Amino acid sequence: MEKRYDPKDSSLIFVNRKDEITGDDTPDVLRVEMSCGHAVDPNSLTAWCRSLIDQGHFIFHCPAAKEGTEEKCNKQWHYVEVRRHALLTEEEQQYFESKIATIAAAQYCEYKWCPGCGSCVERKDLTNLCVFCIICMKEKGKSYQFCWQCMKEWKGSAPRSDRCDNVGCTNIQLEALQNCSTKTLPFSKIQQCPIIRACPTCGVLIEHKAMCKFVICTRCHVEFCFACLQTKNICSKSSSYNQVCAVAPRQRRVPVWSRVSDSKPSNSLNSTNTDESSWCTIS
Repeated sequence: MEKRYDPKDSSLIFVNRKDEITGDDTPDVLRVEMSCGHAVDPNSLTAWCRSLIDQGHFIFHCPAAKEGTEEKCNKQWHYVEVRRHALLTEEEQQYFESKIATIAAAQYCEYKWCPGCGSCVERKDLTNLCVFCIICMKEKGKSYQFCWQCMKEWKGSAPRSDRCDNVGCTNIQLEALQNCSTKTLPFSKIQQCPIIRACPTCGVLIEHKAMCKFVICTRCHVEFCFACLQTKNICSKSSSYNQVCAVAPRQRRVPVWSRVSDSKPSNSLNSTNTDESSWCTIS
């Protein structure tokens, strides 16, 4: 159902301007001014912010162009402002807030559900697959450890970073990296490039679908070259998006994300390749 503002709502600033998200300028549609000064209606604002969440972003920003330029506004909108101006329904609020919490947690924590008790457990040592659950310890009165990889009760010696002794405990991410097919990347015509790579910064698996060799990780937002696996800033010094660079071998390990880093990630909002339909994250 299409949402419309109440013209008597004094908490909103109504403007007689086109929608800066869709460009719609239908005269009988009420629009409001956001904190950045650009105009939106509740339907376009909801759709835009939902698309950001579905792409793995939990920070909302304005997509409008600054007046008289091609430069994007990119000013951040706080969720409270989005909720009010988008007229989010109760169901939409639940969806937004659940997704925001999940995405934010994934950015800063390494967590899964304990197979013993179902509690949410954070893995602080990202190099050790053997994880201790304090809730199981209290409930069962004995130590309980499980494997972060196969999600079964731990077997064998610990710590280990490759696998436990359970039958079938394998790293499916490494298998994907080693066994995926290859392709020729568009524009640069780089040949024999694996279609799946682990982000060199955070380790999330990404499949290349289309567009150029530069992709932006939806988890850590660092932009890197799908062929040589260098960051865009480094790769661009010797080759542009449509030029050949050396194809790095298939990755034999999945990088562990150090969330406190001296390196500054590329600003994905100012990237030349912001079409995230050209690649996808593999969970």
